[in-house]
Amino acid sequence: MSNKTSVEVLIGGKIYELAGFESEEYLQRVASFINSKISELDEVEANRRMPADMKAVLIELNLADSYFKTKKTADNLDVDLQEKEKELYDLRHDMVTIQMKTESLEKTIARLQEDNKELTIENARLLERVESANASGKDEDSGSSSGSKKGKKK
Repeated sequence: MSNKTSVEVLIGGKIYELAGFESEEYLQRVASFINSKISELDEVEANRRMPADMKAVLIELNLADSYFKTKKTADNLDVDLQEKEKELYDLRHDMVTIQMKTESLEKTIARLQEDNKELTIENARLLERVESANASGKDEDSGSSSGSKKGKKK
C-alpha cells in the first residue's frame, strides 16, 4: 500500500492541508481544478459580491453537474464498450466457423483433385483401349474388306 501524502495547497486565497494516498502532483491538480471553478464563478461581476457560503454552494453545484455529466458519458461509453465486446465476440465466433468451413472445403477440394487425377488416368487407359480396339478392328476390317473386294472382282 502507498504511503499517505500530505501537501499544503492554496484554494480561494486560503492555505489548506490536503492528505491522501495519491501523489502530491495529483493533490495539487485537484486544488488547481477547484481554483479554476472559483475563477469561473468570479468572472461574473454579480457573483464576486456574493457571500462566501453561497459561492461555495454554487461551486459545489457546478462540480456535481460536471460529475453527473461525466458519469453519464462514462456510462454511455461503458455500454458502447460492452456492445463492441459482444460484437467482437460474435465476429470471432464467425471467423472460427468460417475457418472450420474453409478447412472442410480445402479437404473436399484435395479429395476431389485426387479423384479427378484418378479419373483422368482411368480415362486415358479407356481411351487407349478404345483406340487399340479401333485399331485392331480396322486391321480386321481392312483384311476382310480386301478379301471381299477380291472376291467381287472375280
